[in-house]
Amino acid sequence: MAADPVHPAADADFAASGRRVIEIETRALQALGGRIDGAFSAACRVILGCRGRVVCTGMGKSGHIARKIAATLASTGTPAFYVHPGEAGHGDLGMITDADAVLALSYSGESDEILMLLPVLRRQGNPLIAMTGRAQSTLAREADVHLDVSVAEEACPLHLAPTASTTATLAAGDALAVALLEARGFTADDFARSHPAGALGRRLLLHIADVMHTGAAIPQVAEDASLGDVLLEMSRKRLGMTAVVDGEGRLAGLFTDGDLRRMLADERIDVRATRIVEIMTRTPVTIDADALAVEAARLMETHKINALLVVDSERRVVGALNIHDLLRARVV
Repeated sequence: MAADPVHPAADADFAASGRRVIEIETRALQALGGRIDGAFSAACRVILGCRGRVVCTGMGKSGHIARKIAATLASTGTPAFYVHPGEAGHGDLGMITDADAVLALSYSGESDEILMLLPVLRRQGNPLIAMTGRAQSTLAREADVHLDVSVAEEACPLHLAPTASTTATLAAGDALAVALLEARGFTADDFARSHPAGALGRRLLLHIADVMHTGAAIPQVAEDASLGDVLLEMSRKRLGMTAVVDGEGRLAGLFTDGDLRRMLADERIDVRATRIVEIMTRTPVTIDADALAVEAARLMETHKINALLVVDSERRVVGALNIHDLLRARVV
């Protein structure tokens, strides 16, 4: 660990330093916004016209930003990957085909590892988009499209560590990814397909049909059932409710644990003699099997209920689920 400073900074000094960094980087982003112009549109057209993938490359801190830009592009509908320029010069250049476009990042525009790749890329016919901070640099001049990510100053007080410049470059990459996403008509469903393992994928890909109980597992009784029959059915199926259906299997009503508790407080109701049609809810909240599971969670929250019946277009009961099913599926 580094030795303690001779003059430890006060908390106010730390906060002032942090605010200064944010202010400098905010100004850098505002200046960058004014340079999103024809060159930016040209870069979008190059990528949209690309038959292969976008190959992102950069050295050092620019390489870290290039990796993130490649990941963002890939997850938003633009196939992309990162190639280390040093490794490219030792064989990994074979990963780049003549159908690919190259996005090269170098703030100075003079990174040797990137410049040495240019003759090969030119011979192969790869369109080159460059992000640099110097419009007169070698990389900027050699590129088909140059995106100016220059900043007035770095947030580092030594003016050495890339800070504001990497933030500006990252923002330019995000701007490209989002502009391309919108141009492609990329949807939430498309996004979910590239994120199947995460919470977002579950929310956007999982449908009611994937989590509902079906067939004999659906709690349901006929309209002429007694309250005693209903309680037995609810106990067997353990979903905290039962559907009440007519002779053709169409939904006539619903009876829940909550209804039972309220009924037991009413001394006028005879458990053995009362028919379910007398006390059921006739217009329960239902959902379609093709709906997203997250929509079931929203309905439960909105209506303060813990279970739902699933019906088809003719109001026949085809499934049932409760909040525990959604919890097991990690939708909520």
